[in-house]
Amino acid sequence: MNSSGSPAANSTDLSPSLIDGDRFAKGIAILRIFMGLVFFANGLAKVEPELGRIDVGWYHANLVTQDGARRILDFEVNDRQVREGAPRGTKVPGVKWVANEIILEHWNIFKWLITFTELAVGALLILGLGTRLAALAGLLFQLFLAAVYFSSNRWMFEQPHEYVPLIILALVPAGRMWGLDRWLIRRKPALVRWPF
Repeated sequence: MNSSGSPAANSTDLSPSLIDGDRFAKGIAILRIFMGLVFFANGLAKVEPELGRIDVGWYHANLVTQDGARRILDFEVNDRQVREGAPRGTKVPGVKWVANEIILEHWNIFKWLITFTELAVGALLILGLGTRLAALAGLLFQLFLAAVYFSSNRWMFEQPHEYVPLIILALVPAGRMWGLDRWLIRRKPALVRWPF
């Protein structure tokens, strides 16, 4: 009771919870595994380009290979024209320089750095190991792509649906459900902190 004699609202209130914690954790774990599959599949397609083509019955799709990543980055940064008569390429300060002078100039290094980053982030998210750190690494990756596409006149939510889930996964301990983070924490309780 508070000073006025009425019961105080607090976290020990006996009213039913509005959120089922177990279902919430499973939902976040599914999001984590899905994002992991996205990263890992694109990483595999960069190792073996034949994996970049998916043809199953009427379903046809693709994953981004190393050559595809280079072409996309070059086109978006240097050649995309949002309207007839508009200047070509990105208008976001610094993006063209980073893309051309660092990444594309040293593509033989960056193509493997991108490949291993996608494979590592994907595997860690799927396994639920160091999940929040893996999500943060994936988030930085996606934020650079968002900067590349920022002035490209794309569908407004094309990039946020890539990085918003990673923001959530960088904040929420999603590896504690169906993940190795849970196994590690049970063996060493001191690990109940970020990135586990």
